[in-house]
Amino acid sequence: MQITRIYMDNALRNYCHLIACEETQEAIILDPLDVHKCLSEAKRLKLNITKIINTHEHFDHIEGNPGIVAATGATIHAHVNAISSIPNVDVGLKAGDMVEAGTTVRLRVLDTPGHTQAHVCLVSELGEAALFCGDTLFNASAGNCKYGGSVTHMYQTFVNQLAKLPDTTAIYPGHDYIVNNLGFSLSLEPNNSLAKELLTQTNSQTPDNRMVTTMALEKKMNPFFRLDNPDIIGSLKNQNSSLKEDPESVFTALRSVRDQW
Repeated sequence: MQITRIYMDNALRNYCHLIACEETQEAIILDPLDVHKCLSEAKRLKLNITKIINTHEHFDHIEGNPGIVAATGATIHAHVNAISSIPNVDVGLKAGDMVEAGTTVRLRVLDTPGHTQAHVCLVSELGEAALFCGDTLFNASAGNCKYGGSVTHMYQTFVNQLAKLPDTTAIYPGHDYIVNNLGFSLSLEPNNSLAKELLTQTNSQTPDNRMVTTMALEKKMNPFFRLDNPDIIGSLKNQNSSLKEDPESVFTALRSVRDQW
């Protein structure tokens, strides 16, 4: 499996991903936006795009669909509940479905509500352990729930699905927000030495060469996985003294504070 991250260089700092079989050159494109950038990269790598996967229905994750289909004939795959909001979906995805390309790409579908109620993440079943997480999990943060989502469902997605993935899993989100997110993490947990180290490292990188985190790293510096951390709870209580300390209440408070940060 060959993973190519394409930075869209737009205000929302989107990433698209080409996920290709090295043996057959067949590729999946995830969340296409800038059609020219996507097709140019596929051409450079001599890849044949046969499938589009949209992680969810927001415009910045589907806008490139028509251009990719017109150029390649690719089929569109999206959450079964997004068929009414994403034009011309060919295949509705459910939890446990597999999407394949060639002989070395097999992606297992996770039904991951939270950011929207029709969001999927993809886990690689062959080769590198990888999670393609759209706007559910960001490096050092979680997606917002303001535009058709649910904080309760996002919490359940994190605790019951994402946190159970292997620590070696590489994390490929749909946006380049890591620098800002690490700043938020440190505002709550200022003594987190890993977050400090990663902030220094990422400040010297461009979006095109940004580091790829792992689930192990996320659990050590992403506050949305650190719901029992006393420094984080203390910081949140400084803003809301009546905060309950159960994990879901902490997660909900984190999302609310992040929305205003």
